[in-house]
Amino acid sequence: MSFESLQSLLVLLIGFAVAGSLASGYQFVTEQPLSFRLLRQGAQASAFLAIPVLTFAAPFVIMRNALRGRRFEGRRVELVMLATVIAGFWSMMSGTVVVMAFNSVALLFA
Repeated sequence: MSFESLQSLLVLLIGFAVAGSLASGYQFVTEQPLSFRLLRQGAQASAFLAIPVLTFAAPFVIMRNALRGRRFEGRRVELVMLATVIAGFWSMMSGTVVVMAFNSVALLFA
């Protein structure tokens, strides 16, 4: 496995870990699962604050909704596979942002 492939895999895993951590933290604090419905609350402060949380937690929410849709609603496997690809790409992009932020903080204090 090449270095670039390993780095991409680690960024993907970091993205999913951050997404799961944010979604679990939100559920711990509010006692309700994180959902995209937070954005439909209108022009409120909670909807505005939900944008950064949902930006990084979206892969978890997408996968949770896809797997629940397959299990309880009988959605097709192709839709679950498409949701997995979308969540994986989103996770890789958000994981890249997290890794770059950690790298910037490390350079700032070095």
